[in-house]
Amino acid sequence: MNYKHKFFYLCKTPLSAEGPEDVEVIDRAESSDEFPELFKEYEELRSHAFNEDKLYSIIRADDVFEILRTGTEQEAREMAFDKAQQEIITNLQHRVMQKDDKEAKAILKEVHDVE
Repeated sequence: MNYKHKFFYLCKTPLSAEGPEDVEVIDRAESSDEFPELFKEYEELRSHAFNEDKLYSIIRADDVFEILRTGTEQEAREMAFDKAQQEIITNLQHRVMQKDDKEAKAILKEVHDVE
């Protein structure tokens, strides 16, 4: 059995992301002791997406943020992109339905092949 050291990665996936290369690794915690500070940063970054009941709402998000535990930065980018896909599509579809957002419609069609 090979031991592989894992880190906590804070990642940001923009709504227009086309692949893992578009995911930004914002920060990394190397130990459990550093995790609370990373989590605080995560909560601050996504605070604008909370509704009046203090519940997180993906439809209010400008980017999708994730904390992931894995071995490398590249693995973190790939995992973040995979996890964000459904949330991104939901967010963009909501923007099209509620606000007739032309940019969101174009991103859905071009990037996600959704009409």
